Amino acid sequence: MNSSSEGPAEAAAGTPPDGLPPRIAARLRELRRRGGLTLETAARRADLSPAHLSRLETGRRQPSLPSLLALARIYGTTVSDLLGETVAERDPVVRAGRAETVTADGWIYRPAGGSGRAMQALRVHVPHRPRHDPVRVHPGEEWIHVLGGRLRLVLEENEHLLWPGDSAHFDSLTPHRIAAATADGADLLFVHTLLRSTVAELCVGAAGPRIT
Repeated sequence: MNSSSEGPAEAAAGTPPDGLPPRIAARLRELRRRGGLTLETAARRADLSPAHLSRLETGRRQPSLPSLLALARIYGTTVSDLLGETVAERDPVVRAGRAETVTADGWIYRPAGGSGRAMQALRVHVPHRPRHDPVRVHPGEEWIHVLGGRLRLVLEENEHLLWPGDSAHFDSLTPHRIAAATADGADLLFVHTLLRSTVAELCVGAAGPRIT
């Protein structure tokens, strides 16, 4: 059953400069409907407003990386699949020019692995920003490797400062948050396991971290 808040006028509207390409917007809508989820239910599980998810599905807004990860887990798929990545299932090589770059809310990311896998690899640019992104909790594991800049990684009550060449590997059920610690942002390799979850949990307001 599909939400009545989706209107044909929205779907027919032109894509603004900060919107999603029509094929990716349509892919988000298709995956939600395939899972039998209403707009309201999918939005609630991804901790988004129905209006925001509707704008994503009609190409009027670009999702942040955390939003894409949450939607991928809810729909039981991968970020590459959400983005319509065309890398062949059995091709082990991902060419630099074939992975589509997506920019959203200052984040820049591109697939660094094949689609349809239980493990997803991304190259990510994390922008520097004064406000803190929310602390997240979800099933799976994450591995990050800093390529450039410095990164702040908050795990529960501990804050770690990572320099280029540093890595971290942790259980995603540990409340966590990542943020750039340099004014020009940070670049990293990001790998996470795909485990389907019926609820995208969000934990906000972690206690004051300790720097290690």
